[in-house]
Amino acid sequence: MAFIRLSRSAFFHNLDIIAHRAGSIDKIALVLKDSAYGHGLLEMAAMAKEYGVSRAVVRSDEEAQRLADYFPYILVLAEIPKTVSSRICYTVNSLETISRFPKGCRVELKVDTGMHRNGISMEELADAFGSAIRAGLKIEGVFTHFRSADALSSEWFWQYKFFDKVKKEAKVLALQYGLDELRFHSKNSAALFRSTSCDEAMVRIGIAAYGCLQMDRTLSQPALKPVLSLWAEKIMSRTLEPSQRVGYNGTYAALKTERVSTYDIGYADGLLRAASNSYVAPDGAALLGRISMDNTEFSSTDEKICIFQDANAYAKAAGTIGYEILVLLSSGIKREVVQ
Repeated sequence: MAFIRLSRSAFFHNLDIIAHRAGSIDKIALVLKDSAYGHGLLEMAAMAKEYGVSRAVVRSDEEAQRLADYFPYILVLAEIPKTVSSRICYTVNSLETISRFPKGCRVELKVDTGMHRNGISMEELADAFGSAIRAGLKIEGVFTHFRSADALSSEWFWQYKFFDKVKKEAKVLALQYGLDELRFHSKNSAALFRSTSCDEAMVRIGIAAYGCLQMDRTLSQPALKPVLSLWAEKIMSRTLEPSQRVGYNGTYAALKTERVSTYDIGYADGLLRAASNSYVAPDGAALLGRISMDNTEFSSTDEKICIFQDANAYAKAAGTIGYEILVLLSSGIKREVVQ
């Protein structure tokens, strides 16, 4: 069956680079949402804990509960809990949702500084503080998210400057309500490597930790290593004669006599069909014909084949981004940690 290998050495290498850039391991908040970008939630959490990471960011309360024994600090981005947890903080994404949080809940306010996706506006910040305090919530932090830190433009700079204004107002409000020092954070993977300093409480790092960060070619690219490689096992080999066709609708026709093999992976495993007939595996084997639900044919006879070592390479052939390739990988594929 198809399987995934997760490289501990590559992951630790990436975390070394990130910790150096951030100034401390303690500042790393590893983004583990959506099954750690398809890598496997508990597999990556265990390695992160082993390395010394103490903060995690997830999408749902269910993910947070599964990680409760791994990290003393967990931030949930997109769900309102039914009960209060001493280890978990929850995101306030709008004024309207404040009344739905249970009394005593630890929260952080997300502020929209230009992404225009989730978050309260700066004009709503004072109302958000007041409403949260009256609802009995514990405000611990304020954060934002950059929309273009990986692109060569001035948008990231102006958004960062805007967040400086947000921080100043939030500090005044915190003093007014007698709150402890707030936790501010804004930097994602790309923003961390665009910055010359890191003066905030933490950095939220996702794609860089997994070694698949892609930035504009004119920007400095850190020497990260992909953590995940996707593999498949051979079902059978056969000889194709000239003009014989492969797969549904016969979209590949042999030009000469050649040996090919069918491997046990397909779009049911999350392998995008868009790369059919256009992708070449790391060992040089060409993907032949259309990807089927459970089968894919390559110009190889090896017992096992590495489909990709870098999700970005497969993404290029499929006309998409590495994030999508990773998160679509089926949870049913066995994950194994290797050195």
